Amino acid sequence: MFDSIYQSTITTAQITSSQFFIMAAAAIVTGFIYAWLISFKIRSKKRFFIVTAIVPFVVAAVITFVNGNIGAGVAIGGAFSLIRFRSAQGSADEIAAILIAMGSGIAFGMGYIAYGVIIMLGMAAVFLVLSMLPIFEHKSMSEERMLRITIPESLEYSGAFDDTFKHYLKSYENAGVKTTGMGSMFRLSFKIVMKDPAEEKEFIDELRTRNGNLEISVLPYTEQQNQL
Repeated sequence: MFDSIYQSTITTAQITSSQFFIMAAAAIVTGFIYAWLISFKIRSKKRFFIVTAIVPFVVAAVITFVNGNIGAGVAIGGAFSLIRFRSAQGSADEIAAILIAMGSGIAFGMGYIAYGVIIMLGMAAVFLVLSMLPIFEHKSMSEERMLRITIPESLEYSGAFDDTFKHYLKSYENAGVKTTGMGSMFRLSFKIVMKDPAEEKEFIDELRTRNGNLEISVLPYTEQQNQL
């Protein structure tokens, strides 16, 4: 009796209307619960969670209608591949959320309702628990900042700030150079670690005397910010 809930609800080559609506209801309800749960830990826009909520049903419907048809499967695969070129770059947790939703959608589409629910809500629970635990949080990485300095094109930037960096920074690494302002200025990027975070204002004030009081920003460092 207990094992019966883990059996596929689709037992024939042709899916019936009742089987389809059972799958659809399970995918949509579970999808919205999943999107609501991960919204507590993933910082993103509202439309991302709406999409995440409906992805399981969309994937399930596709799997259901393909149902062993190789030609249809190839066509659908090509259509999904085009979505990649219309999508903005996402963070690691956003990509993981979509993959989990797609994985459960496949289970729903094959009729395994219980497995679909377990995959989606189980992974949501794992994600929330891991997010709350103090693991994978390295102190040295949390101290890293992204420093961006805008300078006039007339300033020779090679080594121009080294003495200031050595005074205020524990470590610094050149992250690239980019022209800005129609080529009239440069934007320098550095990955830095402050010796004393309380001296951040003094550090910025001293840099302003070197760069002609142009824009300076100090932000939490992430890999995405390493793209000039």
